[in-house]
Parts: sequence; C-alpha cells; structure tokens
Amino acid sequence: MSILEERVRCKELLSKVKTPEECIQFFKDGMNVGMSGFTPVGYPKVVPIALCDHVEKNNLQGKFRLNLFIGASVGAEVEDRMATLNMIDRRWPYQTGKNIGKGINSGRIRMGDKHLSMFPQDLKYGFYTMDKGGKLDMAVIEASAITENGDIILSGAVGAAPEIIDVAENIIVEINTGLPSFEGMHDITMTDLPPNRQVIPITDARQRIGTPWVPTDKSKIIAIVESKNPDNGRALRGTDDVAQAIADNIVDFFKVEVKAGRLPKNLLPLQSGVGSIANAVVGGLTASPFENLTVFTEVLQDTFLPFLDSGKCDYINCTSLSLSNEAFVEWWEKFDKYKEMVLMRPQQISNNPELIRRLGVIAMNTPLEFDMYAHANSTHAGGTRMLNGIGGSGDFIRNAYISMMHCPSCRATKNDEFGLTGVVTKVPHVDHTEHDIDVLVTEQGLADLRGLAPIDRARVVIDKCAHPAYKDYLTDYLERSIKKTGGHHEPHLLDECYKMHQNFIENGTMRFWEK
Repeated sequence: MSILEERVRCKELLSKVKTPEECIQFFKDGMNVGMSGFTPVGYPKVVPIALCDHVEKNNLQGKFRLNLFIGASVGAEVEDRMATLNMIDRRWPYQTGKNIGKGINSGRIRMGDKHLSMFPQDLKYGFYTMDKGGKLDMAVIEASAITENGDIILSGAVGAAPEIIDVAENIIVEINTGLPSFEGMHDITMTDLPPNRQVIPITDARQRIGTPWVPTDKSKIIAIVESKNPDNGRALRGTDDVAQAIADNIVDFFKVEVKAGRLPKNLLPLQSGVGSIANAVVGGLTASPFENLTVFTEVLQDTFLPFLDSGKCDYINCTSLSLSNEAFVEWWEKFDKYKEMVLMRPQQISNNPELIRRLGVIAMNTPLEFDMYAHANSTHAGGTRMLNGIGGSGDFIRNAYISMMHCPSCRATKNDEFGLTGVVTKVPHVDHTEHDIDVLVTEQGLADLRGLAPIDRARVVIDKCAHPAYKDYLTDYLERSIKKTGGHHEPHLLDECYKMHQNFIENGTMRFWEK
C-alpha cells in the first residue's frame, strides 16, 4: 500500500485521485478561491504551481485571474509567482512577497486588510463573496490525511482552513506524503453564526474543545492530489544588538511587574509577533529567571523550540508552525516531545478577543513606527504604501492584559545613519490607537503609559524611547504644539506634523533640520 493510500482512510475517495495537471480544468477566470496555509507553512503547492505553469505556457497572464482568500501569507513560489503572472485580482487579508507587494501598490491587485481573528468569521458570514451567495467556488487544502469519514486532517497550519472548507462549493485536497503526518496536533472549532453564538469554553491554554480534524462534507471533494513538496519555511532572522536591548528592557519590566504584584511569578500567557525583536524577546525569556511560562500566540517560530527545551516554557498555543527548514528537522526529531507541548487551533480561536481577554495575554508586537501620543502604524510606509497587513497584532493589542509595542528608535537610510525615526510626531496611518497601547519599547528604554494623560504620555515616550538624534526636535515640537493650541488634549502643529515623513520622501532622511 502506498503512503497516499494509507493517508486517505476514506477509501471511496481514492477514486478521485488526480494529477495536478488534471485539476486545471476545475478553475475558471474570476473564481473565488480559498487556500489553506498561514505563513509559509501548510499551504497547497503542486496544484497552484500547475496553474501557474498553465498560465505561463499558454500566455494567459492577465486573462486568467483569481480572487484569493487565505488565512495569512503563504509560500512565495505560490502567491508571489501568481502575482508575477498577473493571476490575482483580489487578495484577502494578509500577504508577503516582493511581487505581490508591487501588484498591490500599483493598483493591479486589490487587497483588503483585516484583523486575522475577524477574517474567517466574516468569510463564514459571506461578506467577501456576497455576489456568490457567500460561497467560495473552490478550496485548495494541504492535508496530512483524510479520516474514515472523509474529514480533513490538516498539516503544519490551521489558519482559516476550517471556514474555507466549510463555505467552499468544491474542494481539492493535496495530501503531502513528503512530510510526516501532523495528526493529533490540531484542535478544530468551527465558526457558528449569530445571534446565538456559543461561548468558547477555554479557561486554560491546555484545554481541547474541538476535534483533531476539520468536519468536511466529503461530497464536495472533487480531487485528491499527492504532494511531496516541503514548506518553503520562514528563515530565522538573527538577533542584533538593538533587538537584544529591546528584549532586555522587556524582561526588566516583567521583573518590576512581578515584584509589584501586578503579574504572577510565571507571568501570564505570552503572545509574540514575528521578526528579530520577537526572537530576541523569546531568547531573553529563555535566559530569564521566569519559569512555568505558557504561550498563546499566532505562530511558533524557531526560537520557541529552545524555549520549550529549556524547561522554562510549559505549553504553546498557536495556529501555525512558522519554522525554518532547519528548525523543522529538529521539530521532527523531537516530535513525540513537542506534540505534547504544542497545540494548533484555527486563527479565529488563536487570535480570539474573548480568549485573549479572559486568559490575560501579554501582547508584544512590532510596528513600523509609533508617535509621541502612542498611536502606531503597522502597515503603511509613508502612510500610503502597503507592507504586509495588520495581521493579528490588533487582535492582541486591543484585548491584552498588557499591550506592548516595540521597534528600533531609528533606522539607517542610504543618506543618513539615523535617517528614519521609530518615534514620530504623528503617524501618517493609524492601525493601533493610543486607547489600546500600554507600553512602548525601543533599545533606548521603555515607556510605561498606563494611567497617563496624552501630554504626559508624550513626554515619557520622547524621554524613554526616542533616539538622541531626534529627541531635541520631538521635545521642541511638543512644547510648541502646546503653546500654539493653548494646551489642547493632543496638541499638534498641523502644518508640520508630517514634515519628517515629507523630508524623507524628498531627501532620504527624516532629519529636515540637518544640513
């Protein structure tokens, strides 16, 4: 018996086994297509690649376009290549990739940005495909296996796959036999509808409330395709001195909070975003005196594996294993250990406001920049150019026990080693308001904003977080704003508040006062 036959335990479905090329017939221009995956893990590979090959071979660029609905980003060999071939019309709700970014910022790809906890439920509500009765034409799902009843067992990510499977009229399942099965790693809870939505009965991160498979109407499965392609894993970003200093500031803050009795000795469930700062924070916690820690987050990155191995972390909830190829080797070597310590849930559960607030999650995320009053911009460079999307940061920042945002105090540009400040007078795009943020951190220091009025908040942010190259100007701007407005609640000079951003566009540095 082949591995594929072993993995597809509902034997009647074996009659639907097809090659990737045989699946091309099922796709038409303008279709609404959902795919599994969350970051470059758990996404379908061979069918989308076959579609790309078909478009390229037949010169169908711009003539064969799909609307893509995926829980988050997926591998570049899928969505970035599709963008290069002009195969994407609409894309929701998050993406990464050089070419898809170009398509979005040239207006060729219509992207909608959405909180990741809200995207699956809104998909279930039918908001994105109202012209099709709220349905998706097709779902393409990577799976580890199919149960005896035809239910789908996912692979290295859950994301929005349960809702995509639920609302799709037809389903193509890629069984990835090149990877060991992830069976038993998932806890699947389906989205129900108002007005009588049920309480999510989780009071401890270890609780299972669902099934290890996605309930699936097997009559909708029109093809099963074997895949052996590995995930195009996210490479680990190294930790530099700036990221390490930020991490040290956060660990010191936790020590103060524990001593003051505002946090227990094992803290509260931790959420950490992606990137070098997030890796440094996890590394700092691994080396810290804190023990018996738990994590309630979106993605499990490379540094979480030594965090588990250290004995400092007891349990992790996530929706995706966003590991590098190298870390996946370690994952499978220690799978029997890790599968008892890690649980993957749908993103509408992993990022759920009800659970974040109930569990008292400590949220730590990286914006592009924040301003002196503590509004943060996570998505739009210069206020206009989309980067990736808000992701799940808003889910956590709005509802956390303590909401922290961290970024470098400044970044070098071609023209100025201090050319971009992370602390600005006024952010040109607001993703997170001052109402939701408790703590701001740079390598310069940590600003605890709890209980502070706006002007007091601004003084603390400038004093603790701003780089010396910008501190004097920010202080002067604040004082002139107070004087000019007569002390308004959040005083600004409207003719100057974006002058740093404008100077960067024109001269490659935000320091317009430097000659």
